Amino acid sequence: MDQILGQILRQAVWERLDLLDELASRADAESLVSVARTEVPRLTDGWRVLLAAHEPDLRGRCPECSRRWQSRHSSCSVWRAAHDNLVAVETAPPPARHAFINPVPSPQERASAAPVR
Repeated sequence: MDQILGQILRQAVWERLDLLDELASRADAESLVSVARTEVPRLTDGWRVLLAAHEPDLRGRCPECSRRWQSRHSSCSVWRAAHDNLVAVETAPPPARHAFINPVPSPQERASAAPVR
């Protein structure tokens, strides 16, 4: 049951990201302003929540990525992805879409995936 709910949750998130990509690439200027005013704060809030969960502890380890036998310091994959997609994008070529998640199905692959039962 948890696996099915997780799959539904992930699909909903991918669909929302696809919708935002579509709006960003095809919407008129007035629609873009409206979307930016509503969605940019939601996206920045989401990043803040995610990064807070991965904030390093007093020893510099990421509490989400570290395990007893393998500690991860503050440059965990979430912080690297945040930097790559929010900061380094200004100085480097744009990263591949969804570059911080492996493997990433394309929207077409997700659409053609077997239905959830």
